[in-house]
Amino acid sequence: MNQEVDAKTSSGYVLLVVLLLAQIGSVAGLIFLPPLLKVPAILIGIMVFIGWWGFYLVNPNQGKVLQLFGRYVGTDRENGLRWANPFYSKQSVSLRVRNFESGRLKVNDANGNPIEIAAIIVWRVVDTAEAVFEVDNYENYVTIQSESALRNLATTYPYEHDREDERLSLRSDSNAIAKKLLLEVQDRLQKAGVEVMETRLSHLAYAPEIAQAMLQRQQASAVLAARRIIVQGAVGMVSDALSQLGEQGVVELDNERKAAMVSNLLVVLCGDQRAQPVINTGSLY
Repeated sequence: MNQEVDAKTSSGYVLLVVLLLAQIGSVAGLIFLPPLLKVPAILIGIMVFIGWWGFYLVNPNQGKVLQLFGRYVGTDRENGLRWANPFYSKQSVSLRVRNFESGRLKVNDANGNPIEIAAIIVWRVVDTAEAVFEVDNYENYVTIQSESALRNLATTYPYEHDREDERLSLRSDSNAIAKKLLLEVQDRLQKAGVEVMETRLSHLAYAPEIAQAMLQRQQASAVLAARRIIVQGAVGMVSDALSQLGEQGVVELDNERKAAMVSNLLVVLCGDQRAQPVINTGSLY
């Protein structure tokens, strides 16, 4: 596996002055030197001309991958005007932070429900040698492997979990899911010299064909949860009322009267509509 190493290069500003002086000297030699000494001047002129092809620019957050006839020489990350062997090929690799949003993938979650999911991946190149030599096209590789990791993650966890299900869910545990997605994407992109900095879900929804049915299910679950809380509260209030009536001696109630009172209080407390008061002027029996 190719690992990034620092290339041995020189400052372009120094070499610019040296080549200018050499160029001027070779031209002056061709003009003023005798014929026998013009041959070295011509050779120096040719070398200087070739040397001009060794200049290149390195922008901030950029690396230049240098190769000599197919052999990796090193990477230059020094900014500014640089100079290296004119026969080196120089390939630019951006080291800036980049991000992309995957397409909306339609997959089945862990429960078999069709869902649509998409994610944003923030990444950057940290090893230029691996990015250039270990994969054919590292940008395309990042895109395909990220979507593959997202698809695998979506099939591993349910869209949402039931009360008795202790697994993570895509909808309720978004932070934990984002961390697991980051680890899975990073594992797939390690060989490409890429660091994944952040991942997060940008879209999550049921597929259109079951969205309406799942919405009704969510509404029913919400209603049941609310009813459960109301009933629990009502039972507690009825119990407190019976206890206080007995302790304070307000009224003595037998079991049948207690049952009637409990029934009436539960109807009042749990009903959807306001209770209509009824004044009983007779006996219960």
